[in-house]
Amino acid sequence: MTTSPDAAASAVAQPDPGSFRDPLSRVFIEGDHVWRGLSGAAVEDVEALFASSFFPAALQRGDIVATERVQPGDGVPSLGTDWPGLLRHERIGVLSYPYEWAFEMLRDAARLQLRLTREALSERLITKDASAYNVQFVGAKPVFIDVGSFERIRSGEPWPGYRQFCELFLNPLYIQAIANVPFQPLLRGDIDGVSPPLAKAIIGGRGRFRRGTFTHVRLHARVERRYADADKERDIRGELKRAGLGPKLIDAQLRNLEKAIESLSWKQQQSTWSDYSDRSHYTDRDLEAKEQFVAAATTTDASGGLVLDLGANDGRFSRIAVGAGARSVVAVDSDHLVIDRLYRDLRNEGSTAILPLVLDLANPSPSIGWRSQERPSFVERVRPDLTLCLAVVHHLALTNNVPLDDIVQFLADFDGKLVVEFPHPDDVMAKRLLARKREGLFDSYTVATWEAALEQRFTVQRREDLPSGTRTLYHCTPR
Repeated sequence: MTTSPDAAASAVAQPDPGSFRDPLSRVFIEGDHVWRGLSGAAVEDVEALFASSFFPAALQRGDIVATERVQPGDGVPSLGTDWPGLLRHERIGVLSYPYEWAFEMLRDAARLQLRLTREALSERLITKDASAYNVQFVGAKPVFIDVGSFERIRSGEPWPGYRQFCELFLNPLYIQAIANVPFQPLLRGDIDGVSPPLAKAIIGGRGRFRRGTFTHVRLHARVERRYADADKERDIRGELKRAGLGPKLIDAQLRNLEKAIESLSWKQQQSTWSDYSDRSHYTDRDLEAKEQFVAAATTTDASGGLVLDLGANDGRFSRIAVGAGARSVVAVDSDHLVIDRLYRDLRNEGSTAILPLVLDLANPSPSIGWRSQERPSFVERVRPDLTLCLAVVHHLALTNNVPLDDIVQFLADFDGKLVVEFPHPDDVMAKRLLARKREGLFDSYTVATWEAALEQRFTVQRREDLPSGTRTLYHCTPR
């Protein structure tokens, strides 16, 4: 993590739109660098953090984002104001958010939050919050990024992150594990997470005997109803402080939460696309030609770069892209179960090259939060060198009724090279979808119409019909 002092002198870092909630520890972005300005109080907390034994060990494991202390003038750009302390962090390649994670990803992020908090507690430190947004994924590895969250423990006070942990980790996991209700739409709909009363309403009587639901959901919801206003909530905090809540009781609470997390699993075994990996509608020759096409395009356009795989399913072509030289791949699919399975496989392999995410291409993650800027949209966050759009166009066009022109514009929004597959109207999968539609409604779904739309925004470098003759691959550059 080095920066030229001359270049930094004229550079101006921009405040990260998601870091304003902690004025003691603000984050700024400048090029490939992430800077953190620390207030006087935060400097003292960071000094205690760097003096601990758990922090360097967590850095070494990669559990916490690479971080170093820097001095003014040490390659630091203008941060708009003088800060008593400064940190420099390694920048995460692609940011993802909890409403784009599969069940097991959120569970691993929760494990990391609790583990680091317990390790900090053993050295008289604590995390002052427990936001799921404090965790990012590098491939299949969760990484804690909010170093400013650590502070020295205050005598007699409870863990400040308990409520937030429940709303952004535990409750979403409960509702999916117990009620089989996806948590992603709920987290996308409320940046603060799933409240205890809402979790209680969704779970109903089904989780009555599940570990922790009485304490963390039902009792929590009852207390929230009773102390609905902020003044009464502060009274609860005062009562806990006066009761002399110490590190041992906090650690017991954290261990209880760990047990609750470990007791959860998502039992769903089958979904719409969970058996797609057999690809029986492709001939062996088609698959071989498609793999070679993708590998060649990756080598040409994304060697050492980022590939976005839209409709990745089991990650077959994401792996081919990595094998052809891509540094990293973002593999997205709308099917929660196939992404959960892909994540488990990648985690078992120890892979940090492929980031699997849950994303509906017909309704991708928008910008949310304060001024609709706190959490940027998926398209804003992901700027690939090469986008793969394989076996997707016919679903967007024939299932979601998206015009071919609009599909091309969506692909152009990523502002990179493109490999896209177009199933012809006589393709077995396209025919199946067309058979469900009113006659004449999709007469414009033709190769000629598609190619005319594609050439409005891209230059086709290479075009190849698969051996079966019912699908065409295009390798394109944006105009």
